[in-house]
Amino acid sequence: MASIYKRKYTRVADGKKVKKQSKSWYIKYRDTEGIERRLRGYKDKVATQQLAAKLEKEAELGRAGVVDRYKEHRQRPLVEHLEDFSQSLSAKGDTSKQVKQVTFRARRIAEACKFRTWPDIQASKVQKCLSDLRYRGEPISAQTSNFYVQAMKQFCKWMVQDGRAAESSLEHLRCKTVRKVTDEVHPRRVLDIDKLKRLLEVTKSAPKRFGMSGYERYLLYRLTAETGLRAKELRSLKVSSFDLDNLTVCVSGACTKNKAEAIQLLRPDTAVELREFFAGKLPNVKAFGGTYKQLTDKTSKMIEADLADADIPYVVDGLYFDFHALRHQTGTLLAASGVHPKVAQKIMRHSDINLTLSRYTHILTGQEADAVASLPDLSPLQNNKNVATGTDGKAVNMIQNDSKKSTPKLTPKSTPTAFPACNQLAADVNSSCSKLENAEEHKSIQDGKLSSKRQGMSSSVTDKKTIRPAGLEPATFGLGNRRSILLSYERFIHKSLYSNIFPHRLSNPFHSKWGRVPSACQNHWSLRRPRPRVPSLLGHVLQPDRNGGLWQNPSARRAS
Repeated sequence: MASIYKRKYTRVADGKKVKKQSKSWYIKYRDTEGIERRLRGYKDKVATQQLAAKLEKEAELGRAGVVDRYKEHRQRPLVEHLEDFSQSLSAKGDTSKQVKQVTFRARRIAEACKFRTWPDIQASKVQKCLSDLRYRGEPISAQTSNFYVQAMKQFCKWMVQDGRAAESSLEHLRCKTVRKVTDEVHPRRVLDIDKLKRLLEVTKSAPKRFGMSGYERYLLYRLTAETGLRAKELRSLKVSSFDLDNLTVCVSGACTKNKAEAIQLLRPDTAVELREFFAGKLPNVKAFGGTYKQLTDKTSKMIEADLADADIPYVVDGLYFDFHALRHQTGTLLAASGVHPKVAQKIMRHSDINLTLSRYTHILTGQEADAVASLPDLSPLQNNKNVATGTDGKAVNMIQNDSKKSTPKLTPKSTPTAFPACNQLAADVNSSCSKLENAEEHKSIQDGKLSSKRQGMSSSVTDKKTIRPAGLEPATFGLGNRRSILLSYERFIHKSLYSNIFPHRLSNPFHSKWGRVPSACQNHWSLRRPRPRVPSLLGHVLQPDRNGGLWQNPSARRAS
């Protein structure tokens, strides 16, 4: 129940304490969430009572879900919400640097977009503001633009989780896809092996910079190029972080990027130099930093000065070699050494192997030329003119001049038939053909060469009028370029040679349904005739019956 009252306070007047009360009335009530609130009313008591009743009614409706329960938070200035957001990040356990960075980015976007209260936040205005930051004034990279988006989305998400807003207006806002080199304002490169060695050699004898001697910077650069540690991780190292007996260095999870403890391996020769450098130092003393309290934040300025001493440019074609480029050098050296990509990903401590291969792996000078030179030789073979190979891979001139071994004679008597049942058919045809032509002579290869002259060819090729011998199948009549006819036991073959008629019957001369008639019979028998008559040697006319047999025509029997 809402109530009204006047504040009472004590003042000292003329050395005496005097009790007084405020001129205005104050209201005490509980809001929608049940939190007790105190609000200044009016000087008029009745007007203050009416305001208290109104606030009490709104609180009851809000608890019932009828009225907007976020009305009060929408009216509060956005600066107050940002201050509460910063305190929440600190209470969660984030470092002071992280809290300062996130709140600065969120506050910068709010001021640039002129957001005064929560309802003023719009995704379109945030996108326009980020576009102006990327292409106007001092441009920021696409990755930095994504950091601003993440800071604003984190703030809006906190508002929803803390019960100050129903939903986030930036929920659908997505980060920009970052492409290597093209979207980076500060793209990096790596050094060749010779230049890297020259940098380390020159730095070893260089003067003192940023509180560190040249030898200490030399060890710092070498350790970074071999382990891939980040500047923040190196800044947290102490002498006790190194286990030189087991060749390892341990980084606390509070200082790593993924908040997980990292144990990196060391090279034996590097461990020997570190042992000499740490000799006489206490275990809890910082590992690197020289006379400074810790390793300097201006590591890029430090390595830029050492590069100038080694006559190595800091920027080449828009590509920088800063302190973080030493981590790129680690991934590149691992790839050049033939290390498996999964092993390189483990050493680099990346969650995605694409990050290891696409961003932190570069191509050293000469690697492309070596790769092309390693391709197989595709030059044509020497002295390969007029060389013909056979099935045995030998040249034609190497074939023996033995005609019996190179090409056997294929005569009708020596060639087997395709089917044993056709032996009698082939014998009859061959005997008929032998009366009309001389025995054919098949000539073989002479002197290892195939002759194209007429006298070097077979008579079956030169004499087109002769009938081909029965070899693998019975001889067929018709055009010389026709294909051979497939044999079948259920076909009736009728051949005509000059004036003689040779009917040959295999197993079943006719079928209930007429099959294919040989080409030699197409001049005497038409495929359109359903029941052709076959003349026999005795002068009778035979007709096929329905069962596939032959029976004599009765009229022909009576005529005979």
